[in-house]
Amino acid sequence: MTLTPPAVYDSLSGAKRPMPLLHPGRVGLYVCGVTVYDYAHIGHARVYVFFDLVVRYLRSRGYDVTYVRNHTDIDDKIIARAAEVGEEPLALAARFIDALQEDLASLAVGPPSVEPRVSTHIGEIVGMVERLIARGHAYPVDGDVYFEVATFEEYGKLSGQRLEEMRAGERVAVDERKRHPSDFALWKAAKPGEQSWDSPWGPGRPGWHIECSAMSATHLGPSFDVHGGGKDLTFPHHENEIAQSECAHGQTYVGTWMHVGLVQVDGEKMSKSLGNFWTIRDVLARWHPESLRLFLLSAHYRKPVSYSAHNLDLAQERVSYAYRTLAALRGLWRDVERPAPAHGALRARREAWEAGLDDDFNTPVALALLSDSLRRANELLATKKLSRRPDVLAELAALDVFLHEIAAVLGVLGGEPESALEALRLSSAARRGVEPAWVEEQVAARRAARDARDWAEADAIRQRLAAHGVDVMDTPEGTTWLVRLIEGELDGDEAADADSP
Repeated sequence: MTLTPPAVYDSLSGAKRPMPLLHPGRVGLYVCGVTVYDYAHIGHARVYVFFDLVVRYLRSRGYDVTYVRNHTDIDDKIIARAAEVGEEPLALAARFIDALQEDLASLAVGPPSVEPRVSTHIGEIVGMVERLIARGHAYPVDGDVYFEVATFEEYGKLSGQRLEEMRAGERVAVDERKRHPSDFALWKAAKPGEQSWDSPWGPGRPGWHIECSAMSATHLGPSFDVHGGGKDLTFPHHENEIAQSECAHGQTYVGTWMHVGLVQVDGEKMSKSLGNFWTIRDVLARWHPESLRLFLLSAHYRKPVSYSAHNLDLAQERVSYAYRTLAALRGLWRDVERPAPAHGALRARREAWEAGLDDDFNTPVALALLSDSLRRANELLATKKLSRRPDVLAELAALDVFLHEIAAVLGVLGGEPESALEALRLSSAARRGVEPAWVEEQVAARRAARDARDWAEADAIRQRLAAHGVDVMDTPEGTTWLVRLIEGELDGDEAADADSP
């Protein structure tokens, strides 16, 4: 079967076109990893959640994907943080790599095919620097080695900046020994007491940019299909990767560049200096992990996404609603035999789903399909008599299949509905400051009032709970409750009726 690649916006050409592949049916993807000197923040989470979806979708379509995501475990920031806390730099980096992997696993981000570290690729990095010197694109100065940007005529083609207008791509002040202020370090001579590695230019460590060029070439080859990362890496990091890679290998570095928009707070970039900075762990202490994942996918990946408590609350409500729908479908199949899915309904939804994600991974379209499918399922489930008709059961079976298929790509709704709903309920109760034990006491008191046919007391208890954001629902399996974070209806979810005879 011939696969038609998705249409993807390429940051280099500024055009959206079918993703060119070096080998049909195979995708080589490299995404820049974290510099591991601290806990990862939700800006990192957005990048890795999105590319996790890309990998899941491509594989669901039948592509063989090799996904490489590195760890930067050698860097000035790591050295500085290690000195502050009295820890060996590589040990500190390894500790934060473990924390990052734990955080990403919480968000259902699967591991990449290869996870290289800078510290295990020193030989490849040194070899690439030697090649650049030999080709006349780099020069050593007192143990340092710099890339000479003037030797690459296309420098600036990704970011659109002119060489004479650029500032140096260094994380330190401009070095007067450089031939041009924008020349950037490929190798840095070690300072006294710093961890270092041997090289032809003396002991030192890699510069920031060379690491990704060396590691991507090692694991994907000198030219590969897709390179991704946050939009803030466009310049200087990705610009410099292109220059050093194409000068070293004499061929096009990457077929498609994909850049993910920033997380914003009140219209500003999230940053520590502005005091609007949240780690993944900060957020997961307040919201369910699937709520954060759904929120991060709510905007198109190239656009900013606006972080707020309200938006996270809304995402959590939607996740809870989705799990309640899946639980209702599961309950239905316990009562009646599940028929074959309605072919037409399933095909139509699959086609709309693929059309949305094939159009530059348009997750808002994908999430709209999720919402519409949930709404339709609840509409059909609402009337017990209606839900037993053969045609309705066949459509519900199609919706059930479709919901599980797209959930596997979106990376949500993969848990057991009952346990997921319990976790969501406890998380939302904590958000509202509601004590679950108190709610259970009120639910028991309401049950006793209903048994005694004291409808006024049962109504009063329901209203007391509602005032705290707690809705009580009576089901054939018994009474359950949930905590609302957003007032009003959501995706057609009806508020509970008042108690009455």
